[in-house]
Amino acid sequence: MVKVSGIRRRLLVGSLVGCLALGGGVLLCLPGDGPAGRAPVAAPGAQAGSAVRAGAPAALADLAELVGERESRVRAQPKDARSWAVLGAAYLEQGRRTAGAAALYPKAERALRTSLRTRPKNNAEALDGLAALANARRDFPAALAWGEAARKAAPRRWTTYAQLIDAYTGLGDYKKARRALDRLTALHSGPVVRARAAGVYWDQGRREDAQAALADAAAGASSPAEQAAWLERGGELAWERGERENALRHFQEAVRLDPDMRAAQAGQGRALAALGRTSEALNAYRMALAKQPSPGYALELGELYESLGLAQAARVQYDLLRARVRAEAAGGVDGELVLGRFEADHGDAAAAVRRLRAEWRRQPGIAVADALGWALHRAGQDREALVFARTATDRVHGGAVRSAPYLCHLALVERSLGAEGPARRHLREALETNPYFSPLLGPVARAAAAELGDEPAPADPPS
Repeated sequence: MVKVSGIRRRLLVGSLVGCLALGGGVLLCLPGDGPAGRAPVAAPGAQAGSAVRAGAPAALADLAELVGERESRVRAQPKDARSWAVLGAAYLEQGRRTAGAAALYPKAERALRTSLRTRPKNNAEALDGLAALANARRDFPAALAWGEAARKAAPRRWTTYAQLIDAYTGLGDYKKARRALDRLTALHSGPVVRARAAGVYWDQGRREDAQAALADAAAGASSPAEQAAWLERGGELAWERGERENALRHFQEAVRLDPDMRAAQAGQGRALAALGRTSEALNAYRMALAKQPSPGYALELGELYESLGLAQAARVQYDLLRARVRAEAAGGVDGELVLGRFEADHGDAAAAVRRLRAEWRRQPGIAVADALGWALHRAGQDREALVFARTATDRVHGGAVRSAPYLCHLALVERSLGAEGPARRHLREALETNPYFSPLLGPVARAAAAELGDEPAPADPPS
């Protein structure tokens, strides 16, 4: 067994990927853990049922078995409110992990509402599920309303506070998100809670705490699918810090543990492209999109093609993005943020501003502030753009995370307004945070820094 007692806690994420897979099984390098101490593995349907009730990821094959079992049960016992709620949660998880959001999210809603009709009082499980569904649809006002209803029905139900964290974050209320995390950690511990904490820590700019929390979550995961999910998030953190190799290791291990982890496959594409392994990057993105044609993945791949001078291939991905946003809208998913980002750089910037203004009025999160500020800049409205770019990056409004794209957007707006000193400083910070953050905008940032007389240290050459 690999010894880890001398490794600092914040490095556990990196060490995990080196020792998870031993002898074809899973072995976590933590004191007191090992195959001999493991509990018996539950039947796939039961394991998936436990996962979805706790808000944890589950393998697609196990979810399919759970769905089949619960569909049979509610046909035989249509008044079984709990089975309807579990079925709704399983449909939601299936939709989140596949191309099926358009069909599965409405099915999830019908099942959850049937549970509420069957047991209208004290049905926190169904209310919790409706909050999770609204968060998945990026409908954060609805998620907050359902989450508060669930909290009132069962104040000590810990899973509700995880949904409230997501809702408050989407609405830009980071103080309430932190309070919800405090309540969550007071009620429960475990991998799901640690993973939720990591997201809040990252928003606070506490990168090492976030990384350590995800390492703990991966170490305590109860299934390969859950472990893969937390490793994928660890890869996202590594990527946002510009750690290409570390991010790639996380994504590769996540895919090994769960071959259906499309987010990790897309993450591999991102990291491989930054390492100069372009053919492998394109293949990774294509594999992810073949099974989960996410608009975000299509935008990333399109921009990678565009950076390579492959304009026609990029247009194919941009067409896929538009089509996918329309398809997901049929399932109630709000695609205005990704569509606004796309239109700002590759379509109609004025249309992007209109979309993102409406989104900001409805749910003013940090991601929307950044996207709206950038769209305003692209539409030539730099003075107003600066207001939103600052909102996305200042600590008062919750922008404590060091995001290279956000900082670059702010710097380029400042440069357009003649504020060369702040622009130079923010470009340097963006490129120090992650010099590989975008195959299109990264070179623009480096050129702008050079023009301002602040040539940043060169990024590592492709491997």
